[in-house]
Amino acid sequence: MEETVKEIRQNMEQMPAVALRGLSILPGMVIHFDLNRPKSICAVEQAMLGEQLLFVVTQKEEATEEPKQEDLYEVGTVTRVKQMSRMPNGIVRVLVEGTDRARLLSLSEDTKEYLSAFVVRLPQDAADTDERHKEAMTRQLRELYHSYSALHPRSGKILDKKLDSMENLALIIDSITSSLPLPAATKQTILAAETLTERYDFLSDALYNEISVGLIRKELSEKLQKKVNKNQRDYLLREQMNAIREELGENNSISDAELFLEEAKKLKADKEVKDKLEKEISRFKSLSVSSTESAVERTYIETLLEMPWNKVSKENTDMSRAERILEEDHYGLQQVKERILEFLAVRSLKAARAGKTAQTGKAAQTGKAVQTGKTVQTGKAAQTDKAALPESPIICLVGPPGTGKSSIAKSVARALSREYVRISLGGVRDEAEIRGHRRTYVGAMPGRIAAGLKQAGVGNPLMLLDEIDKVSSDYKGDVSSALLEVLDGGQNSRFRDHYIELPINLSKVLFIATANSTAGIPKPLLDRMELIEVSSYTDNEKFHIAKEHLLQRAYENHGLDDGSLIIGDSAVKAVIEGYTREAGVRGLERKIGEICRKAARELLKAEQKKPEQKKTGKTIIKVTVRNLEKYLGKVKYTRNPANVTDEVGIVRGLAWTSVGGDTLQIEVNKMPGKGELRLTGQMGDVMKESAMTGLSYVRSISKAYNIPADTYKKNDFHIHIPEGAVPKDGPSAGITMATALVSALTGIPVKADLAMTGEITLRGRVLPIGGLKEKILAAKIAGIKQVLVPKKNEKDVEEIDAEIKSGVDIIFVEHMEEVLKYALRTE
Repeated sequence: MEETVKEIRQNMEQMPAVALRGLSILPGMVIHFDLNRPKSICAVEQAMLGEQLLFVVTQKEEATEEPKQEDLYEVGTVTRVKQMSRMPNGIVRVLVEGTDRARLLSLSEDTKEYLSAFVVRLPQDAADTDERHKEAMTRQLRELYHSYSALHPRSGKILDKKLDSMENLALIIDSITSSLPLPAATKQTILAAETLTERYDFLSDALYNEISVGLIRKELSEKLQKKVNKNQRDYLLREQMNAIREELGENNSISDAELFLEEAKKLKADKEVKDKLEKEISRFKSLSVSSTESAVERTYIETLLEMPWNKVSKENTDMSRAERILEEDHYGLQQVKERILEFLAVRSLKAARAGKTAQTGKAAQTGKAVQTGKTVQTGKAAQTDKAALPESPIICLVGPPGTGKSSIAKSVARALSREYVRISLGGVRDEAEIRGHRRTYVGAMPGRIAAGLKQAGVGNPLMLLDEIDKVSSDYKGDVSSALLEVLDGGQNSRFRDHYIELPINLSKVLFIATANSTAGIPKPLLDRMELIEVSSYTDNEKFHIAKEHLLQRAYENHGLDDGSLIIGDSAVKAVIEGYTREAGVRGLERKIGEICRKAARELLKAEQKKPEQKKTGKTIIKVTVRNLEKYLGKVKYTRNPANVTDEVGIVRGLAWTSVGGDTLQIEVNKMPGKGELRLTGQMGDVMKESAMTGLSYVRSISKAYNIPADTYKKNDFHIHIPEGAVPKDGPSAGITMATALVSALTGIPVKADLAMTGEITLRGRVLPIGGLKEKILAAKIAGIKQVLVPKKNEKDVEEIDAEIKSGVDIIFVEHMEEVLKYALRTE
């Protein structure tokens, strides 16, 4: 007895100990487990400071928080700590490998911070039987485990292959015990058994029990399979086919439902979207492949999978690069370019500050264990709010056709490195085109907005809503009303498409709309957009656009980019002045194309007429002002030049048209009559009222200009504006008609090189008007030297390019007295 005690003391070891709840570790096992009790964590840390040896023992009751020796099983396992890592919420994850069974002798009272145990290792292979018995037990365990593995191929497959190469009975027992889904108490019983025979008996009983349960489950499963309906049987057959294909290595031939599930797992989307997808895929599984409903369900699932829920593209934040791209693609349009660069600058600043905020938040959280998960989550949400990027502006470009509204949107997308999607709204009258069709309808599909996002493949494209002023409404709904939610920055983060049936985030989309006029856009919709007016191009701007963009494009499109056709600068200017009358450059591009086509035909004829020996020379066609008529015919448009001499009753007015500015020569005749006022030249109601207002004002100042009082009773007045086939309207010709009336009544001529524009009141005040850029440009082209403009339009004149104003003396007037002072030739 004394010798046994002495031997135990010699073999006794002291090492840190950890009490496990609901877990038993056997020799040979490599396993990781989590610890959250301070004493257990401290014990692992002490083990890592020494030889990494740690004694692990299972406690009898899981609820015990401070276990003592009587709360622990007598036999545990000596393990070697492989790895220790700290997790959130103060948890430590430990990876250990079991080495030896050991008996717990006592717990040390010297250490309060952690458990320290005195243990003695137990022999793994207690010699309680001969080799023949060991071989018999080994073979029996192998056969039993093979039977278990046949019933549980997933859990037993790995060890089943290794078992045949194992010879050590103790190792076989520990390996099988570790792999079986046994309760911790059963594993502890096998661990605590002193001899191999006892451990064999416990394990074989457990294996027999697991095999019996497996056979019963198999029998129940077979009975259940006989009761399934046709659809379930088809599903099981498909699953079996997939299993066969997997065994044959044909893994690509998986079912559509499984493929959808795999894609749904990879999809970057919120939980709401994934839950919806799983529900629809589950429904798709139960449908017959040949049914119509299956095809509808398949289309819906594919649409949800193709939507870019949380996928966004990386934007360009390089201001200089964005500015260079915008300047390369378009000449002019400075206001549009500046607005886009402002948006990019704000977004870049916010993104930079968001990064700094995130770093600050991480630093603040360092050292604070995740003790209260809710608090940390709230902090992250607060950081997200602070770092939120600015809402994308919703810009509406308003201007005449052909001025580059649609093409500038594509350049903006390139400058910002965003995907480009164009949605044409011209003639759209069904609300479902925007919101989508409900899935109850045959042939239902998502609306144009959702389809555009699907086409882009990202959640932050640039979306061009082209011709937004051309939408209409009928009994199927109002399209403009449906667009209200789309273009509202406060609502479009959860836009609902009737087909998709899930909220779509449109807040990251950069919307750019185009319109020729705001007259057809409802006010609520107009209020949601930032209007940028794209005015008509000047002749000089058209010339630069032709030189920098149109000519080279036309040469390439017609196979003339080898230098065989040269259109001179003077010819381009002549085309602009004599063959086009437009605000944009579409007509100019067509005329250049016409020259290229005729030149290509001429080149081909010249090449065919050349003898074989002279075909090496290159034919070059040069188009100049002199030979331009050969390609485009006679000049179609002529400018209305300023009058050569001062005349009575004739005043040059300025007008705005949809194709730019123009000058109007207003004529007034006084003739014997009864005081009637006749107006001709297709004047609109507003213009007619302006003429009557002007006449009333002139009558009120008759004494100042020595006009007899009975003149208005004995004479009729006729106001005519030439080009009678062209409708005219607006108040801006008011001061022009009043000046012409004064000139006709007094016989004082009006300066020939002067033009004017402005609205008149009964008291002679001059009110502001619009379209000044186009009007002043028209005056400059006509050779007008002086232009009278309302004083209240001074700020608008300041915004006009100096190129347009050069050579024109702009005089600001507030009253008709000033107008008559500058206009009448009294010398």
